[in-house]
Amino acid sequence: MAARHRLLDLTRLVSRVGRGPLTGIDRVELAYLDRFLADPEPVRFLVATRRRFLVLDRPAGRAFRERLAGSLPWGPPDLAALLAPRLPWPRRLAEASLRREAEAAARPGRLGAHLPLGVAYYNVGHANLSAALLAELGAVPGTLRTVLIHDTIPVDHPEFSRPEASAAFAGKLAAVSAGADRVIYVSEEARRTAEAHFRRLGRVPPGEVAHIGVTLAAPDPATPLPPGPYFVTLGTIEPRKNHAFLLDVWEALAERLPADRLPRLLILGSRGWCSEALFRRLDSHPLRGTVILERAGLSDAAVAALVAGAAGLLHPSLAEGFGLPPLEAAARGVPVLAAPLPVWRETLGEFGVYLPVGDRYSWARAIEGLAEERARAGRTGALRPALVPPAWEAHFRAALTLP
Repeated sequence: MAARHRLLDLTRLVSRVGRGPLTGIDRVELAYLDRFLADPEPVRFLVATRRRFLVLDRPAGRAFRERLAGSLPWGPPDLAALLAPRLPWPRRLAEASLRREAEAAARPGRLGAHLPLGVAYYNVGHANLSAALLAELGAVPGTLRTVLIHDTIPVDHPEFSRPEASAAFAGKLAAVSAGADRVIYVSEEARRTAEAHFRRLGRVPPGEVAHIGVTLAAPDPATPLPPGPYFVTLGTIEPRKNHAFLLDVWEALAERLPADRLPRLLILGSRGWCSEALFRRLDSHPLRGTVILERAGLSDAAVAALVAGAAGLLHPSLAEGFGLPPLEAAARGVPVLAAPLPVWRETLGEFGVYLPVGDRYSWARAIEGLAEERARAGRTGALRPALVPPAWEAHFRAALTLP
């Protein structure tokens, strides 16, 4: 029997071109791209542009990967890119490059004519998820449509998202309920929340849990580290990450400790959405620039160095589907202080220290203790035995084993 063709949706990664370091979901789509390029099975890649779908073959997928890595230039734009002024310029270049290398360009309703029979479609980035697309793929004989669900936060916690994002994600869940042949969940918590929505929608697709892998970047030894013990929080600055609470904690620490014993807080991540009051507070904070340090756009190697040297990683997030930063820190032997979310019990287990969000004094005392521990241990060396994180191989064994 001939090997089933794989079709990986790369719409999310294309949309991220020129928008800074990749997020956690972006990295999952990238891991699938790397795996599909490495495997011998026949593969194509799908990209949704504004008016059509682009179907890329393996060489074009590899060229896209090399451009993402910076080893190939995107090249000059074509006329269609020049006529797309609403797209950011790097994405216009990306779409122009992909159009030149596309194996086929199909308008909605005609995609099936450009695909082999029996294709295994994978959407792992929450992008390009629509009822129309899943129905169109389902009309191709033998197609198996697999969707990976990271979380359902936009519909469960609309207060943490833009209003339009909540409505759009509700439509994506409805599309998956109606049109997915199976669902992969990154955690039991993601499965619990998603299947609750699917039951209300009338159909729960077959599904299973497969923790995503954790790949540790090598630290850049040239990265300058702050003096004295410091803590990091890593992720986009947005409401559910609860950065405002960490500012409360540092103000409590400043009341308890003399200035020379006050640990530093490194906020690693870009500014996101729905956080204007927090941004104003950060910009005017009296500790900004000396004790509270904000860093965006760092390389993976620089982030790895800062996390590895920290007295702890702080993650008072109010909602998560999986969350890579605590696992990455734990895998380096860095203590993790986290909110008591079910997903952390599932993935971190006893490695995490779970503290109630809102109890700034408990967090302040724990931070003070870890700072003293780091000061005694010196700048380098793990403070805890390293956690063995989930591996990509185990994830792919589950996700790529077809029924």
